[in-house]
Amino acid sequence: MNSEKYTFFIDEESNGTRIDRVLSLLLAESSRSYIQKLIEKGNVAVDGQTCTSKKYKVSSGQQVDLLMPPPENLSVEAENIPLDIVYEDEDVLVVNKPRGMVVHPAAGNYTGTLVNAVLYHCGDRLSSINGVIRPGIVHRIDKDTSGLLMIAKNNMAHESLSAQLAEHSITRRYTALVYHNLTEDEGTVDAPIGRDPKNRLRMAVTSQNSKRAVTHWKVLERFGRYTLIEARLETGRTHQIRVHMAYIHHPLVGDMVYGPKKQPLTEDGQLLHARVLGFVHPRTGEYMEFQRPLPPEFTAVLQKLR
Repeated sequence: MNSEKYTFFIDEESNGTRIDRVLSLLLAESSRSYIQKLIEKGNVAVDGQTCTSKKYKVSSGQQVDLLMPPPENLSVEAENIPLDIVYEDEDVLVVNKPRGMVVHPAAGNYTGTLVNAVLYHCGDRLSSINGVIRPGIVHRIDKDTSGLLMIAKNNMAHESLSAQLAEHSITRRYTALVYHNLTEDEGTVDAPIGRDPKNRLRMAVTSQNSKRAVTHWKVLERFGRYTLIEARLETGRTHQIRVHMAYIHHPLVGDMVYGPKKQPLTEDGQLLHARVLGFVHPRTGEYMEFQRPLPPEFTAVLQKLR
């Protein structure tokens, strides 16, 4: 595989921010230390000039080019990382992923992922459909999103769960804290999502090379400047809830990619929790539904607001 080149332009909000911070926000699946190594190796250019200082502060309007090396050929190692297991049988594993954990290995994040933990727990009892980097992974949630994920322990289960995802029959309900007061009690965002034409590291509502995306939301609690909502996914596009809520001018609190760069309540990522997950069991045909309460860091913010 060849290196991949990303080009994007610095916006007003990122003006004066260190380049390694800007890039780590945009490349959420790569660690900041890995991005710093890319800068030091000369893989980053600003307005056509190579930039090797991770402390360089960008200015609005500048063009930043990043050359991402091809992924390493690797065998993913099993790691003894504790898992919050919600349900398990011979076909399916449901886990509650903590905020800050990457689901599967990616550039600069080859250890400490959910896959490393699942490999240790399950051994070779995982589906092989998604290959060595993502064994058993049917769907994923972002690094800084907490909550429920289903994992297939064999190819039969994987095919069944993937088909349910494709026909939008899986129940996925998220809790999120968003900016500003939503005047309606509920609503739907039906807007196509694809790569942002101006910045390929982000997703955006766009008509170019996009797929239909539908998010249903309802208000759970109002705090004046903020609103707690439940978001139900009808489709499952990358960053869907984050992109859709930003599109209707209610970005997620803590989301520095699609929301404000300065976050008064938390800087540890978006307050988004995959609270409810339901699917038809691949073997028994029985509908199963699981729930997990909000993590402590999310409830702490809500208590502050209350």
